[in-house]
Amino acid sequence: MKIILVFLFIAPLALSTGAEKDYSSFDSAASPETKSRFAMLDDVRILANGLLQLGHGLKDFVHKTKGQMNDIFQKLYIFDRSFYELSLQTSEIKEEEEQLRQTTARLQINNEEIKNLSQEMNSKIEDLIQNKIQLQEKVWGLEDKVTKLAITQPSMQETKEISSLKAFVEQQDNHIKQLLRIVEDQHVQLDRQHNQIMELEDKVQNQRYFSFQNLSSFLTLKESMAQPFIWVSHPSCSQICNCLLFAFLGAAPDCTGLYNSGMRSSGVYTIKPNGSEAFDVYCEMKFGSSWTVIQNRVDGSLDFNQTWDAYANGFGDLNEEFWLGLNKTYSITKQGDYIFRIELQDWKDNKRYIEYAFSLGGPETDYTLQLSRISGSIPNALPEQTELQFSTTDRDVDIINDFNCPENYLGGWWHSECEETNLNGKYVTPRSRGRLDRRKGLYWKPKKGRYYLLKSTKIMIHPTD
Repeated sequence: MKIILVFLFIAPLALSTGAEKDYSSFDSAASPETKSRFAMLDDVRILANGLLQLGHGLKDFVHKTKGQMNDIFQKLYIFDRSFYELSLQTSEIKEEEEQLRQTTARLQINNEEIKNLSQEMNSKIEDLIQNKIQLQEKVWGLEDKVTKLAITQPSMQETKEISSLKAFVEQQDNHIKQLLRIVEDQHVQLDRQHNQIMELEDKVQNQRYFSFQNLSSFLTLKESMAQPFIWVSHPSCSQICNCLLFAFLGAAPDCTGLYNSGMRSSGVYTIKPNGSEAFDVYCEMKFGSSWTVIQNRVDGSLDFNQTWDAYANGFGDLNEEFWLGLNKTYSITKQGDYIFRIELQDWKDNKRYIEYAFSLGGPETDYTLQLSRISGSIPNALPEQTELQFSTTDRDVDIINDFNCPENYLGGWWHSECEETNLNGKYVTPRSRGRLDRRKGLYWKPKKGRYYLLKSTKIMIHPTD
């Protein structure tokens, strides 16, 4: 740029000097060499004018470039300042998030303490109910005495005994009512703390979304319960109190609902699926959730060669061997998608399992079952993507080649061409070596695999979500 400016400064001087020389010799005779010099001078002038215009253009370009550079620097300054402010906000949000996490942890600890206290209260209530039952039996035993005393004048001692017993019963009733109110208040407090935890988690998620605008909330709202109460069976109750204990836990459509409400012990519970009557089931708490057991075989104490009505309604003892019933299983599974899990144990105490995604039809389809294997530690032995209809000895819906599968292999099952798999067959010990007895027994036989004679089986279902 400096070279161009110097050239532009020298060029006019050179032009003026050449012009003076030309004018001094104007009067002299013009020669060819003079004419040539005049031509060169014109070219130099044209070149000088072009260079001058180029210089002006370059000067304007430099001014524009400086202005653009200043704008860019200002924008960079604004960007740096915004980024610094965003960093400060991010740090503050992280600190608030850590505080919220600590608060959530404290609330969860308090929640566990209140749950433990609630369990202790429930046990105390159970003891008081037992005492109440015993006292009621004593009171009923005194009714005969009261009837006799209505005719004859009671003695002072008997009158005092009756009055003291009545006063004691009333005191126990008041105590039980007080404990029930305390338990109810504790459940209300648990719900309140649960809502606080959910609000804190929502706040954390909202702050993250405001800062980065690329995270979505991971919390989902649980479906509201259909009823505020359920009935839980209690083994220590007598027939007088109808074996019922009223618990403020919320309605449960299956065992998973009970687990989510705080139940953590395996056992018999009462559930009420949507659109169905309440009934008892055995809930097995495992894998961080609860599974509803629909079949259990452990020792062969129960004969599974039952009729169609028995398999439809269920049979057996929920604490031992049982079949829950096709009607009850269908009322659970029609609420959503469920996993079908089969657990097997052979006579060498080797345990294996297999899980399916499945659909179960209602009574109008003869409880048609359709399976799709998900995972497992044993080869599959049941047809997949095939509609399997349930059959029993008195109702074989699909007799193949005049061969009744349930009648020949014993036990109701979802038969398919009488395949060598029947978990409801006859319970056979390893001492039975006959081929016919084994095919009637409790077994698992993949199409390409060895024959598993089983010691115990268990079928459970669990929601896919």
